[in-house]
Amino acid sequence: MRKKIDSYLGFAKRSRNLLMGYNTCLLAMNKRKIKLLIVADDVSENTMKKMVGSAEEHQVVYRIYSTCDELSQACGTMGRGVFGITDQNFANVILKEIDENQSI
Repeated sequence: MRKKIDSYLGFAKRSRNLLMGYNTCLLAMNKRKIKLLIVADDVSENTMKKMVGSAEEHQVVYRIYSTCDELSQACGTMGRGVFGITDQNFANVILKEIDENQSI
């Protein structure tokens, strides 16, 4: 399951439907461009609180998943803990995989 999510994140990045980083995702949520927000579970408490609060305020679906290192590696970057998916189809597929992976 983990490999599927990594591939979908890679595909989303290659098709320019993946936003990475705290400020980028906040700005995109304000413009209502993000369909799915993924926050790593090891980001700081303050970052977690702000991102989850902003996602709830803008009615964006979010999931707390994996670690910064694992998500960053899947996306081909380093040190990122906040990711936004801008395409609804990618968002649906990744959301389904994350939910299945977390229910196991």
